[in-house]
Amino acid sequence: MLVLVLSSYGATVDCKQIFESRKAELLKEIEKIDEASQSFEALKAATNALFEKQKKHIEEENKKLDMRKEELLKQQKHIEELVAKNKKLLSLIKSAKNDKLSQTYTKMKDSAAASVFEDMSTDEASSIIFTLPAKKISKILAKMDPKKASAITIRLQKGPPFDDLKKKE
Repeated sequence: MLVLVLSSYGATVDCKQIFESRKAELLKEIEKIDEASQSFEALKAATNALFEKQKKHIEEENKKLDMRKEELLKQQKHIEELVAKNKKLLSLIKSAKNDKLSQTYTKMKDSAAASVFEDMSTDEASSIIFTLPAKKISKILAKMDPKKASAITIRLQKGPPFDDLKKKE
């Protein structure tokens, strides 16, 4: 009987030791899991902080880009206004130049004007002659070489702009 009691007592001791050792192992595993969980939470917090920092940086860059875009649109509008002004000024200058040329050739003697136009290209002569009064045109053409007068007449028939036809042909 003693053997039986000792053997059962030895078995209980072994179970307690096994349970205690298993308990210690489980506590170590729980501790490792807890450390891993804490590491994960720290990594998650760091990642979120980095994400927020990058998100804030992107928002700032987008604001800068929007401001730059707005500046460029203002500059483009200003440039378009300047171009429109310049076109208007150029048109006024061209008109004044044509008026001045027209007045000059209107005041010239017909034979003198005819000799000047004969030395010009057909397009150049046509563009100036076109601005003159009809009576003056007929008198000048009458004083010109018939071939040149004919070429200018044909060109006048086609009408302005006189330099564009040359480019198309």
